[in-house]
Amino acid sequence: MDVVVIGAGQAGLSAAFHLRRAGLDPDREFVVLDHAPRPGGAWQFRWPSLTYGKVHGMYALPGMELTGADPARPSSEVIGAYFDSYERTFDLRIHRPVDVTAVREGDGGRLLVETSEGAYATRALINATGTWDRPFWPRYPGQETFRGLQLHTAGYPGPEQFAGKRVLVVGGGASGTQHLMEIADVAAETFWVTRREPVFREGPFGEAEGRAAVALVEERVRRGLPPQSVVSVTGLPLNDAIRSARARGILDRLPMFDRITPTGVAWDDGRTVDVDVILWATGFRAAIDHLTPLRLREPGGGIRVEGTRAVRDERVHLVGYGPSASTIGANRAGRAAVSDIRRLLGGPHARGTADTTSTSDTTSTADTADTADTASRADTTRLAGTAATARLAGTVDAAGTL
Repeated sequence: MDVVVIGAGQAGLSAAFHLRRAGLDPDREFVVLDHAPRPGGAWQFRWPSLTYGKVHGMYALPGMELTGADPARPSSEVIGAYFDSYERTFDLRIHRPVDVTAVREGDGGRLLVETSEGAYATRALINATGTWDRPFWPRYPGQETFRGLQLHTAGYPGPEQFAGKRVLVVGGGASGTQHLMEIADVAAETFWVTRREPVFREGPFGEAEGRAAVALVEERVRRGLPPQSVVSVTGLPLNDAIRSARARGILDRLPMFDRITPTGVAWDDGRTVDVDVILWATGFRAAIDHLTPLRLREPGGGIRVEGTRAVRDERVHLVGYGPSASTIGANRAGRAAVSDIRRLLGGPHARGTADTTSTSDTTSTADTADTADTASRADTTRLAGTAATARLAGTVDAAGTL
C-alpha cells in the first residue's frame, strides 16, 4: 500500500479526494480506515439540539457543495448524510468500523499500521483522527466524592436531561456557552465557572483576523507543544444569543473552584455551591496515542510539524491537527499532505503495490455521480465526470443535518 489514511472526518475525506485526484486507486494504492460505525466523522456524535443552523461555519468538502440543508435539523444528520454521499460519489471505499491500535516501523522502510482488520505495510501515512475520542477531564481534589452526575461535552445528551436540576458548567469555550444557554431554560439553576475571564469578540472576524489566529496556533505546533484550538485564541463571538444570555445573567462567570465536595464545589475563600450535575465543557486533546511507537513527540508534549509533515518522520502527515483543526483548515491540509506525499513517493502518481496483510478487503463499489471540482476539472474527470460541482439538497434533506 502506498498510503494509509486514518480517519474519515473532514480532513480524512479531503485527503482521500486528493489521493484519488492524484491517480491513486482505493483499496489498491491507498486505503482509508475509520473507527466510526457510519459516515459523518465526529459530527455523528453531536447532541441532537445542535442543529445545522447553530453550527459556526461548515466549509464544503473539495469537489462537492452542501446545499439545501434544513437549519432546524440536527447537525449530526445533515453532515452524516453529506459525508455519506461524498464517499459514494468519489468511490472512496472507506473501511469501517476499523480500530487502529498502533503504527510502528515496519520492514523495508515502510510503516506498519496495526488494525482490527489486520496490518497494512505502507509507504506513507496521513493521520486524520481529530480529537473527539480524547475528551479532556480536568482533575480536582474530591472529584471522586461527588454524589451527583458528572459528564463531558462528548456525552452531552441535550438540555432535557437537566430539567429541574442545579447544573454547573465548567469551561469557557463555545460548547460551554451553548450548553448553558440551552440548559438555563429547563434547569432549576445554572452556574458557570472558567479558569480565565472569558473574552467576547465584537465586530467582524475577517480573513486577516483568521490568519492571525491560525498563526498563533501554528507557532505552538512548530515548537513541538500540544496544539491549542483556534477558538482559544479568537474569543467568543458576541452575537444576539450571547447578548441575551448575558443580560439574563446566564453567563455571569465564577472563577474556577478549588475542590469538589460530595454535594457540589467549594473555593478556598469559603464559598460553596451545591449542584446536582457537573458538566465538563473542557475540550479535547489530539487522538494520536496510536502513533506512540514512532516516537514523534517533542519534549514539550506535542508533535512538531512543518505544514502537515511530522518533522521527526517525513512519511507521516497530520491533518486536522493544530492549525488545520477546522473545516477549512482540514480541506487545505488534505491537499497539502497529498502534494507532499507525491513528492516523497516519486512520480506524478507514485503507483505501488497493494502490500497488505489485511484480513478483510472491501470489494463493493459505488456509483460515481457526475461531479467534479470546477477549479481542477481535468484532474477529477476520472473520479466523477466533467460536470460542475454536485448539489446535495435532496440527499441531505432526506437523511440528516450536521
